[in-house]
Amino acid sequence: MRLDVRWPIGGMFSLIGILLTIYGMVSNPALYERSLGINVNLWWGLALLVFGLVMLWFAYRAQRAGPAGPAGPAGPKLP
Repeated sequence: MRLDVRWPIGGMFSLIGILLTIYGMVSNPALYERSLGINVNLWWGLALLVFGLVMLWFAYRAQRAGPAGPAGPAGPKLP
């Protein structure tokens, strides 16, 4: 059984993205005056969440496809 590194990476980025997005939604807007009024916590949280979900989707898709042989699914046929 091989560990696909996309599972823990996707989980970590998704969790941090969720936490940062929630913090960006509930934080005081006066906090973002120094960043020209841009809620950086909200936007970076959403970016991390999207990246984490894409990693989880790639890991799920690879798991459903099953293990490929050494030459891949459409490898050369030996005589």
